[in-house]
Amino acid sequence: MGLLDSVLGSVLAGQNQQGGGLGGLGEVLGGMLGGQQQPQQPQGGTGGLNMGLVAALAPILMNMLANNSSQGGLGGLLDKFTQAGAGDAAGSWVGSGANQPVSPDQVTQALGPDVISQIAAQLGIGHQQAAGGVAAVLPELIDKLTPHGQAPQGGLGSTDDIVGMLGRMLQR
Repeated sequence: MGLLDSVLGSVLAGQNQQGGGLGGLGEVLGGMLGGQQQPQQPQGGTGGLNMGLVAALAPILMNMLANNSSQGGLGGLLDKFTQAGAGDAAGSWVGSGANQPVSPDQVTQALGPDVISQIAAQLGIGHQQAAGGVAAVLPELIDKLTPHGQAPQGGLGSTDDIVGMLGRMLQR
């Protein structure tokens, strides 16, 4: 995975230097790599996140956020959450305030049951677990990719661009 490994490694290094002040996604990814922080619980009573699930979800979600994705990139995903009635929550992920949570059911409604089923099949997990993982990870991922409280006008670029952006941001 190369670039993703570098990003994940920088999360752990940043936590060691900054005393763990990276927040949700950094804690989740850092925990996956052996850090002491525990991940946030997904909404909707799905229980704790498996760190392997987070590792498997990260590249899938980065692909969905890429400009050339079938989901329409960042803008397309935000539009889907708005159309599903979760626009305020999705807007909070981009904005500079606290991230509002979404439930696994809201994720399924926004992305569609077929997309969640594809993610579940790709990861070899159940539909609800996949939706819960997306609900827990996607808000933090979008938040980290929009550090100035707004989406980049040209989108986030390719998956490689997204991994590079995360690596730079998480090293700060």
